[in-house]
Amino acid sequence: MTLQEAINNEDVEAIKTILAQDPSLVNQPDYRGFSPLVLATYLQKEKATQILLEHQADVNQQDANGNTALMGVCYKGSEDIGQLLIDSGADMGLKNNSGDTALDFARKFGRQNMVALLVKNGAELNKD
Repeated sequence: MTLQEAINNEDVEAIKTILAQDPSLVNQPDYRGFSPLVLATYLQKEKATQILLEHQADVNQQDANGNTALMGVCYKGSEDIGQLLIDSGADMGLKNNSGDTALDFARKFGRQNMVALLVKNGAELNKD
């Protein structure tokens, strides 16, 4: 089983075993350029996200388009995972290749719950 498969299945024990055998996989992008953390958060796998963060996943790692896990969560709308990322040091001000921040994603996709979460945690409402 690959790390990506374990994340997709939210197989906590498999994720832990894979990362114990090869810790470098925690930030290794897949063939699409998605880090394990981006994959876990996009699939809304909270337990997998927690384990990856416990294994020192780079919370601000950007994919080829400059998107972060927090941006993906703002697209999907999971407040619990969003708070987990923020508590783990997610940079709300990072911009992707199009110049969008996590707050821009939340606004564009009508995720008012995520807008409120980001603002509550210090995101600036005014776009540069």
